[in-house]
Amino acid sequence: MRQKERRPGQKSGAGSSGGRRGDERSSSRPLKPVSSPVPLREAAREAAAATIERPLTVRTGERPAERVPVILESLGAGDFHLIDSGNGEKLEQYGPYRIIRPEGQALWQPSLPAHTWEKVDAAFTGDTDEEGTGRWRFPKEALGETWPLNLLGVDFFGRFTSFRHVGVFPEQIVHWTWMKQQVEAAGRPLKVLNLFGYTGVASLVAAAAGAEVTHVDASKKAIGWARENQALSRLDKAPIRWICEDAMKFILREERRGNTYDIILTDPPKFGRGPNGEVWHLFDHLPLMLDVCREILSPKAVGLVLTAYSIRASFYSIHELMRETMRGAGGVVESGELVIREAGLDGNTPARALSTSLFSRWVPK
Repeated sequence: MRQKERRPGQKSGAGSSGGRRGDERSSSRPLKPVSSPVPLREAAREAAAATIERPLTVRTGERPAERVPVILESLGAGDFHLIDSGNGEKLEQYGPYRIIRPEGQALWQPSLPAHTWEKVDAAFTGDTDEEGTGRWRFPKEALGETWPLNLLGVDFFGRFTSFRHVGVFPEQIVHWTWMKQQVEAAGRPLKVLNLFGYTGVASLVAAAAGAEVTHVDASKKAIGWARENQALSRLDKAPIRWICEDAMKFILREERRGNTYDIILTDPPKFGRGPNGEVWHLFDHLPLMLDVCREILSPKAVGLVLTAYSIRASFYSIHELMRETMRGAGGVVESGELVIREAGLDGNTPARALSTSLFSRWVPK
């Protein structure tokens, strides 16, 4: 979807979904206007899904310093590493399971022999689009829907979903490691806001490090998975608020209430719907989302992290947006790509780098 032209300061629409990368999303078609009278119930639904608007803040002052391009690289962590990739697929290790999933950016040939790829526990077949559905094939034996995993000291469930995902996005390990370090070094309880939080691994990493966490996702199913992960990781008493709500509505309300956060993670989808039909298009709504996030950063904020995936754009598009959003705040904006490096069968043999996402991160210094 191409970005609509918008003049500086013009109002921006802002529906948003917490559904993560295709999971639990409804149709990808935009809402159609109603041309005839509708029953009261449907009218109420249309009103709930109406676009939320507020003007973009006019920012003054110098733009933050910049560091570009920045490549944040992971060789894996805990129970995950990327074994090999090629021919449009990736071979991964998730705990005891060796898994094959589609990967459009793996244009090269696999490094490891065919028999290594054949000895897998699960392979995703079907639609290879990021938001497409398909099914899992289990060559050896039927596997259950979930299995226990551990990353950065946090236990959670891996999960075979119909959207090729497994309940965690390991490219985020670099952001979670950074966040963990900031929380542990702060000398005070940091308040962390995790928008589009999916199954809660980032929230659990933050809470285990000592943060007070607010986790927001529009999918009730994802919130349920996150609570299961909380129980598995023995963090039942950790200060985590699980909020099932449209992300944009939530942050706008936090802005009105004057609530602030020290770290904000936001990992929005390209397209999504909120629980009441709110519509999110990244190119249309991201400027307002970042603008509101700027407003709810605390005076002693530690960072604002944005990740974008499955979009046809350069990292410079979100980099320059972040710098404009953070005018007058000082600090530095660092932007680039998240990559996962192949680590071989043993998890310790670095090879090729596989790009996964674009990112931009503002830090105060």
